[in-house]
Amino acid sequence: MNKIIQFKNIVKSFDDQVILKGITLDIYENEFVTLLGPSGCGKTTLLRILGGFLEADSGEVIFDNENIADLPPYKRELNTVFQKYALFPHMNVFDNIAFGLKIKKMSDDVIRQKVTRMLKLVNLEGYEDRKIDQLSGGQQQRIAIARALVNEPKVLLLDEPLGALDLKLRKEMQLELKKIQQEVGITFIYVTHDQEEALTMSDKIVVMREGEIEQVGTPVDIYNEPVNEYVANFIGESNVIDGVMKEDYLVSFDDKDYTCVDHGFKENEEVDIVIRPEDIEIVGRGRGVLNGKVKSMLFKGVHNEIIVETARGSHVEVTMTIYNKEPIFNEDAGEYISANNFYVDVQDFDELTDDDIIARADAQAWDAETEEYVGFSNVTYEELVGEDTYPVTFSTSKGTSITIQMIGVKQRYIQDEKKRIGIAAFDFFKTLDEIEESQALDTDLKTWADAVSWDLDTDEAIEVRNVDYDFEIEDLKPGKYKVSFSTVGREFKIHTTKSSEVDKNVGLSFGPEDIHVMEKMGF
Repeated sequence: MNKIIQFKNIVKSFDDQVILKGITLDIYENEFVTLLGPSGCGKTTLLRILGGFLEADSGEVIFDNENIADLPPYKRELNTVFQKYALFPHMNVFDNIAFGLKIKKMSDDVIRQKVTRMLKLVNLEGYEDRKIDQLSGGQQQRIAIARALVNEPKVLLLDEPLGALDLKLRKEMQLELKKIQQEVGITFIYVTHDQEEALTMSDKIVVMREGEIEQVGTPVDIYNEPVNEYVANFIGESNVIDGVMKEDYLVSFDDKDYTCVDHGFKENEEVDIVIRPEDIEIVGRGRGVLNGKVKSMLFKGVHNEIIVETARGSHVEVTMTIYNKEPIFNEDAGEYISANNFYVDVQDFDELTDDDIIARADAQAWDAETEEYVGFSNVTYEELVGEDTYPVTFSTSKGTSITIQMIGVKQRYIQDEKKRIGIAAFDFFKTLDEIEESQALDTDLKTWADAVSWDLDTDEAIEVRNVDYDFEIEDLKPGKYKVSFSTVGREFKIHTTKSSEVDKNVGLSFGPEDIHVMEKMGF
């Protein structure tokens, strides 16, 4: 095939922000090419430079072996269909399609022949006299395409033309557009952020990110062999895993080696691995290459999306002490008072205030008759010097008081070097009533233990998602209980027509051809 368009090192900036960073791309005759990427990646800017609506800061645009940088839009052998179709509301369908031909002063017979052919092409024969406001969104989109194609351009540019349509009509128009492109036999350059549109219609997909091209290839190549994590996540759904390429055809992740079909990497090179959800089969525990537990199942119409956790995340275990302590009643003052023992990190001693201590102890005093809260006049305790137990006394102005224990400790801290995750939590005290009154116990347990986790390399917070304990609330009595907090382990997303029960132990099966190895991205 012949090259019809060549972008050569195209650079474009707006207000000192570089939008296109040296784009080089070849487009061939009769191709359906899709520029795919999120908002702001530069795809529409590149299209508008080709259409002549914007001028590049540097670089060349070669069209049919001619540099067209200085040509105005109306002299370029291409037409554009925008998301807002820009049809003329005061003209009927025929006149909208014929507008460009009338500008060229073609004869009425030729115009009628060409418009009739276009109406047949877009399946709107008999709509010549309809007003634009009498058409549906899909019909208006077809008229916009017909108006562009009637001028017989060599290239048709389409800037997210299906974005305003509902889902069902959008899917229908995807097939219709591909059919039209094949019938007219010209180059279509299509801009979208919709991966399904790109996969459905394109001969070639150009995946863009932040003004650069990440990968160019057929839909099959882009989907099955993404070059990096960005492309893998943008095209379809993916399970992306950190791994090590030990040698050709052998990759390792989560302390296990797997045969794969990839080669050409350095020995022991750190890589990313992608396994598509539809390439994983759920089997009986012990019958696959991995074992795990079903965490969730979501019905998505044509398939179920099942999440299976195969490896536990980083975790820390603390002690929850349950005690049944009644509030103290001061009959002379007519007041009740209560407070809990609590732990505090010795590193927080210097910043600890009376209000902090009241909050940590959940200290409260209230009028016995009105049940209105009473403020504390004094919070007294010894000097805090290190890991020890410190009596703390809370008193009201009427002399009602209670003494509890503030226990200075070093936070229970786990540093998981393999996963590069830190996780920490405190032992804590609670009454039976507080546990029984909890509306969201897992969330409250995380709050009471001050459970936190973070990335050891970036210090970014990581969600502490799992809370495990071996007690039933209705069976609780005063005593000590272990509570474990953990981050999410290795989770695999599986798309399957099978169903499975949550918390069921299962196996996961996939083969060497399902493991796709990619280079680590540079940021």
